[in-house]
Amino acid sequence: MKLLIYGINYAPELTGIGKYTGEMAAHLAAQGDEVEVITAPPYYPHWKVKEGYANAYRQETVDGVRVLRCPLYVPQEVTGPRRILHELSFVVSSLRYWIPRYFRRYDAILSVSPPFHLGFPALIHKWLHKTPVYNHIQDLQVDAARDLGIIRQERLLRVLEGSERWLLNRVSAVSTISDGMQRKIAQKGLNPEEIVMFPNWVDGDLVFPVSREASARKEWGFGDNDRLVLYAGNLGEKQGLENILYLADRMRDVPKLTFLIIGEGGAKSRLMAEAEQLQLTNLQFKPLQPLNRLAASLAAADVHLVLQKKAAADLVMPSKVTNILAVGGHALITAENGTTLFDVVKSNHLGTLVDPENVEALERGLREILAGERAGDARGARQYAQEHLDKRSILFGFRQILTQNTKQHTTWNSPHN
Repeated sequence: MKLLIYGINYAPELTGIGKYTGEMAAHLAAQGDEVEVITAPPYYPHWKVKEGYANAYRQETVDGVRVLRCPLYVPQEVTGPRRILHELSFVVSSLRYWIPRYFRRYDAILSVSPPFHLGFPALIHKWLHKTPVYNHIQDLQVDAARDLGIIRQERLLRVLEGSERWLLNRVSAVSTISDGMQRKIAQKGLNPEEIVMFPNWVDGDLVFPVSREASARKEWGFGDNDRLVLYAGNLGEKQGLENILYLADRMRDVPKLTFLIIGEGGAKSRLMAEAEQLQLTNLQFKPLQPLNRLAASLAAADVHLVLQKKAAADLVMPSKVTNILAVGGHALITAENGTTLFDVVKSNHLGTLVDPENVEALERGLREILAGERAGDARGARQYAQEHLDKRSILFGFRQILTQNTKQHTTWNSPHN
């Protein structure tokens, strides 16, 4: 197949959407597909262009994939309006690569959301050449912007919601990563049975169980008797990470207990300032760890925190969960009853569940785990990762779907064609 992938995030970004898009493209190229990617220079989650890259047009080959990079506006402080400008700047600059590609043929085009509006340039190619356009949704960006209060202007929200609905009903297919997101997308006028499930995965060659002795504990200066509570991932506004600070403040009485926050993101500077103000001697911040140390880093923790705000339920699916399960870790997860995350965790015994945005419940759950009272909650973690999150199986299955529907050159859910 000759494929074009369009997404703002891409390898070598270590976390988030760019990591998954990069691994997907590399897998397709390894199967013999001719793959091009239109993307930006790596900037996430630091919100700063990665060292060794310029914020300029650049072409390179990565893992057999031809990568076309476009400059964009990268705000130092991420706000709603600046995020919109950031994304629009990428769409505009990417036209330099899109225009000549409107005169070329592809077997399929895959746009990755967010940003949700990346489907529009791809849709033009569909109109010109009847090219199948598949829109893969990692986050329901417009819903999150509304429900989390990132965008409050009602008129703007109506325009964004209408544009998203119009787009999703005109692309050839829509895929997403969880049942809850599938239900949310169906509410935008799509047939839920025709929304393809394409979940995120775990690379078993990089993330696997590691013994306590071989973990990063010693490297970080901790002994076997220290108790480590870890949050690792994007430091954004969807997670309610200030609760980690409140939790550390309330649990100063627990000896040898340390909270570790590992990652980068728009909320990091604010969290560090608040932690300093609270004088939290039992909390440390660390930068993102390299991929070859990911398993050892995760294995160092006694408990992993997976936090989300109530409003983010079923709008995003925390990708960090997959890695925690792969190392057999015990996750303390905030999720409301009835959400996909809650249902999957409870039915498969993947961790301990507590109500979101409830520090008392979070503290109670953590104290019970540390006391050994909730060990059975996470007894299914490793088995679930092996059976449902294997990278090779998931990517193989998606390529089969892509190949089958591309050959048929039919659309899955496009009533307006």
